[in-house]
Amino acid sequence: MDKRPTICVFCGSSPGNDPAYAREAERFGALLGQGGFNLLFGGGYVGLMGIVAHAARENGAYVTGILPEFLRHLEPPSHDAQRIVITADMHERKRLMLTHADGFAILSGGLGTLDEFFEVLTSAQLKVFDKPIVAVDTLGIFAPLEALLDHLDAAGFLYNGAKSLYRRVAVPEQAIAALSERLLRAPGT
Repeated sequence: MDKRPTICVFCGSSPGNDPAYAREAERFGALLGQGGFNLLFGGGYVGLMGIVAHAARENGAYVTGILPEFLRHLEPPSHDAQRIVITADMHERKRLMLTHADGFAILSGGLGTLDEFFEVLTSAQLKVFDKPIVAVDTLGIFAPLEALLDHLDAAGFLYNGAKSLYRRVAVPEQAIAALSERLLRAPGT
């Protein structure tokens, strides 16, 4: 594997109901590889996960999947991953993802995606790491989440600028630009 920054992508094991989710996932994966990044993801060959992995690999990214043993029958390992790591459970999976990623991208997904998003957001808030986090807001999927965070902030339950720890962007191009700005800029700039 080369020294390109590794982006951990959290997204659905389902393609969602609107074809736009799959199109944006494919576009994000392609741009990730073209943009000089490697991919770290949940390891499954299904849904948006599989779409991102395939597009990233086809466009030059080294693809690593991390898959808990118990999910192997629900989410068969990706054929596009050059490396698959099998973990004992979800906790080990997330620990490895947080440790080995240089940045995070959240695409459309369900409860697992939200769990992973909150894991990285909480870790950033607690200053466990300082890594870029972007959420690609396909079809406004994260607008209700943003409203919830605004509500929690107004109620006095968020601190350390929690909302400033991630960027919500409209399209994959903006996500890649935000990640590039933090991870690919020349030293000293």
